[in-house]
Amino acid sequence: MWRADTNIGFVIGISGFPTNVELLLEHGDEWMRSEWFPKVASAEVADGIAVTEPDHGSDPAAMETTATRDGDEWVLDGTKTYIGNATKAAYLLVFAKTSPDAGHRGISIFLVPTDVPGFEAEALTGKMGTRAGNLGRVELDGARIPADHLVGEEDRGFYHFMNSLAKGRAIVAAQGVGAASASLDAATSYVTEREQFGQSIGEFQSVRHRIAEMATRTEAARSLTYRAATAAENGADDATDLASRAKLFATEVGFEVADDALQLHGGAGYAGEYPVERYVRDVRSTRIYEGTSEIQKNIIADNILPE
Repeated sequence: MWRADTNIGFVIGISGFPTNVELLLEHGDEWMRSEWFPKVASAEVADGIAVTEPDHGSDPAAMETTATRDGDEWVLDGTKTYIGNATKAAYLLVFAKTSPDAGHRGISIFLVPTDVPGFEAEALTGKMGTRAGNLGRVELDGARIPADHLVGEEDRGFYHFMNSLAKGRAIVAAQGVGAASASLDAATSYVTEREQFGQSIGEFQSVRHRIAEMATRTEAARSLTYRAATAAENGADDATDLASRAKLFATEVGFEVADDALQLHGGAGYAGEYPVERYVRDVRSTRIYEGTSEIQKNIIADNILPE
């Protein structure tokens, strides 16, 4: 989908994103799945996941959103930001501290319908790319939900989340591959048609070499992504490590190939006459969400160099 249209791929990807689905499949109650999965699968409603906060992204253990038990209800307070489908979703899986002083050991997950009192969402505008996708800021001010809306075990949310990340990161790797493929397609077409000095620019050796490098890097990213996706699907022991490697490599390649494609288009690419400038803007985000490139390097290094 990203190869066909980076924005459409992004929009479809954030609704029913693997992390959301996996959490309810593995840890949600049956009523959650039976009530919400058919609606999400039929596109009757959108869903989303709310982890990131204004001051805490890569370090979820420091999150400040809290959930306090009050009889048969949970009361949620806090702020989330950069949340996919924030103003469109029928429900969000919200991460909150149930044991505030326990770090990552005190995080729980809650299924929060977005129509409950105390839930407010505001769309974020002016994004660099993926502008068709809905991102927003969520305010939880005494939002009350029934006690049975806890997903999985209390204080085990961080561990539930980590177990689902391999598939999510493999998906983002695939997004990088898709953007690289689209960029390569666009560049190949352009250099074949564009003429300078009496010949197509695709006949110049420097251009041919750049196309060769773009194609090779794209195929390498695709192969690593397929391997990571297979490991994640099969629950292999090395799934988390491979997903981090694929996410790191494929998203970096996606941006590099898109940038190369823009360079080959020259001024026409920069001016927006062709879609390559949009590919550059859209794929740039994949190096940030679902764990930044720097976080992926930490994970990979930890698996290679134990403390």
